[in-house]
Amino acid sequence: MLVYPTQGDTYEFDWITGLPYEYLKDARTFGLVVMLTHGYHWLWRRLQGEIHLLDAPDHGIPPQARGEPERFLVRKLGREFLVSTHDIEWLQASGNYVNLRVAGRDYPLRITMAAIEARLQVAGFVRVHRSYIVNLDCLASIEPTDSGDALLRMKSGDFIPCSRRYRDRLRGS
Repeated sequence: MLVYPTQGDTYEFDWITGLPYEYLKDARTFGLVVMLTHGYHWLWRRLQGEIHLLDAPDHGIPPQARGEPERFLVRKLGREFLVSTHDIEWLQASGNYVNLRVAGRDYPLRITMAAIEARLQVAGFVRVHRSYIVNLDCLASIEPTDSGDALLRMKSGDFIPCSRRYRDRLRGS
C-alpha cells in the first residue's frame, strides 16, 4: 500500500470479495507446490532403481545348476554396483518384493520369498518367519519368548522375529 502513492495511484482492497479470491489463489498455489514436491520425490525414488538378479551369462552353466547367486546387481542413483550375497544380513517380505538388508539399508528385489529361499539355502540363509530369512553368519543370539516364538538378535543389534513353525529349521542349521 505504500508503493502505490509513490507511483501516483491508490490501492483499495475490498475485504468481502478480495479475501476469498486471495485465499483461493494461495490455496491453489500451495496445493500445486505440494503436488510437485511429492511428485518429484516419488519420481526420484523410482529412478533410483531396484535390485535384481544378475542375468544369465552368455555361455556356461544355466542359473538353476549354479545354485546360490554370489552377487546381486543394485541400481542406485543412476549407477549400478554389485552386492555380495554374504553381505546380506536378512531378507524381509514386503508385498511383491523382498527387501534385502545390507549394512543398515534395504534394497527391494522383485521375487517371491519361496524362490529366493530356495536359491539362498546353500549360502547359509534360513527362513525363520513367514516374512523373514536370516543369514546365519550375522546371527548373534536367540532369545526365546513365553509364547514359544523367539527373537533373533543380529550382530547389527536389530531384532528379527522367529516363529514356532520355523524354529526347527533354525535348530537344524
